[in-house]
Amino acid sequence: MSVITTPNGYTLDNSGTRVVVDPVTRIEGHMRCEVNLDANNVIVNAVSTGTMWRGLEVILRGRDPRDAWAFVERICGVCTGCHALASCRAVEHALDIKIPLNAHLIREMMAKTLQVHDHVVHFYHLHALDWINPINALKANPKATSGLQNIVSPKHAKSSPGYFKDIQTRIRKFIESGQLGPFKNGYWDNPAYKCSPEADLMAVAHYLEALDLQKEFVKLHTIFGGKNPHPNYLVGGVPCAINMDGDMAAGAPLNMERLNFVKSRIDEMVQFNTNVYVPDVIAIASFYKDQLWGGGIGAKSVMDYGAYPKVNYDKSTDQLPGGVILNDNWDEVFPIDPTDPEQVQEFVTHSWYKYPDETKGLHPWDGITEANYELGSKTKGTRTDIKELDESAKYSWIKSPRWRGHAVEVGPLSRYVLAIAQGHEHITEQTNKALSGFNALAGTKLNVKQALQSTIGRTLARALESEYCAEMMVDDWHALINNIKSGDSSTANMEKWDPKTWPKNAKGVGTVAAPRGANAHWIVIKDGKIDNYQCIVPTTWNGSPRDPAGNIGAFEASLMGTPVERANEPVEILRTLHSFDPCLACSTHVMSEDGEELINVKVR
Repeated sequence: MSVITTPNGYTLDNSGTRVVVDPVTRIEGHMRCEVNLDANNVIVNAVSTGTMWRGLEVILRGRDPRDAWAFVERICGVCTGCHALASCRAVEHALDIKIPLNAHLIREMMAKTLQVHDHVVHFYHLHALDWINPINALKANPKATSGLQNIVSPKHAKSSPGYFKDIQTRIRKFIESGQLGPFKNGYWDNPAYKCSPEADLMAVAHYLEALDLQKEFVKLHTIFGGKNPHPNYLVGGVPCAINMDGDMAAGAPLNMERLNFVKSRIDEMVQFNTNVYVPDVIAIASFYKDQLWGGGIGAKSVMDYGAYPKVNYDKSTDQLPGGVILNDNWDEVFPIDPTDPEQVQEFVTHSWYKYPDETKGLHPWDGITEANYELGSKTKGTRTDIKELDESAKYSWIKSPRWRGHAVEVGPLSRYVLAIAQGHEHITEQTNKALSGFNALAGTKLNVKQALQSTIGRTLARALESEYCAEMMVDDWHALINNIKSGDSSTANMEKWDPKTWPKNAKGVGTVAAPRGANAHWIVIKDGKIDNYQCIVPTTWNGSPRDPAGNIGAFEASLMGTPVERANEPVEILRTLHSFDPCLACSTHVMSEDGEELINVKVR
């Protein structure tokens, strides 16, 4: 047993009770988490592990750069499109290709649609069950639930006592049938759940509403990109043609009828975010007003590349400004440059990969992805049946990216902190309004820093970003219509499509504000083929293991100091990890041969 202090300020003690959660479910991919609890059931050590590797970066070597987007888009089927977009941008940067304005606006709407869809689905269908208790909703008074709805969101049309009584009847029939589905195996009698029955009933009603609406939201992807998941992209622009006078028989998917359909879906997103999603998060958070843990390095050491420029290729017009904040100093925002080899580096000291010198990090253009699965001497169990990991050795398939050697958090919370620190007027007003609503409901007087530096704050930032993205899409839609009216119908720049026009050697980087945070792809092109390809996705930053200096990543830091009600029912661990919306791959569950789900919480 040992006690160590990390350079980024955490004291880690691996004595006490060891709790192993494997797999962590309701995420994208495969993840394991181990923590140590002290005598008071407070987390004093955290070990976050990515438990799968597919090697897409290796698969891409030697392939045509124009095809890379179709491969990397399969990194994830939930955050679908963000990797394809990053790949297209990386190739375009390498080959100095500028896309038309229409293509830029369509890409913006596709990216922001993903943000809204992903954030809504994440909260209601993955994360909400960490906060609300659907079984408890059976105790609710429908009239009182209607009253609560009218307090937190008076503009939402579905708010009558009869509506909530019908929802309650549906829940009762569902539960009495014995087929609990997604509600099975919940810790529903755990005192970590704090919401009133009325809040639980309101949230379950909106869970069902979101289930219906999310399939409407993604229709933007099917119109602009042909399908969802994995809509089509194109190096040089977008693959959808514009024919305003046509009926789509000529193969051009965009006419006025389709664009009006898009506008209707955008309006639905705006209304749901403003009238349901944001108010729900504020209302639910008010029941957890005393649980301001889970912040970790969030809102203290954060990073994003910046996104959503009003003028394409002009980073000064980013509607979500990028940068880096370190050590809780919001008065200093460092500029970020993903092409600078001294800024972004990946380390593998505690990752199942091999470098020639593992004390040093590598910039992605020089990156190496060579698997090296080995366990430390203190590991308990076997290579195929690990009981406890040895965190002093290699323990994850995730690398450890660092900005100038610093561990940083990425995601909606980071983007909002950076925007507020840089005086972004709309985001500051939006955040202050939400915080005012929270303080009024909770009877608290929290300031922005106090509220955001928590699991609650991370969850709220995601909801606010969803609302902001829907609002920005309204502007994008009008800009697209105006540009088409001016006579411009171009959607792709094919001047450099032929590899004969390319330089012998080229390299580029493409960045995207993915739902889970800063996403970037780096490409090296040699003789018309991919010579190297490296991705640093958001969960690589957040879920990273320790680096050579001993700094812990965002997942591990966020769990430190969290009290746990019941060690064998770690609601608090799941609540904080889910607030990041972890994305480690594409599949969520581990199944046995006969189809039985295998979920284990081991307390040792």
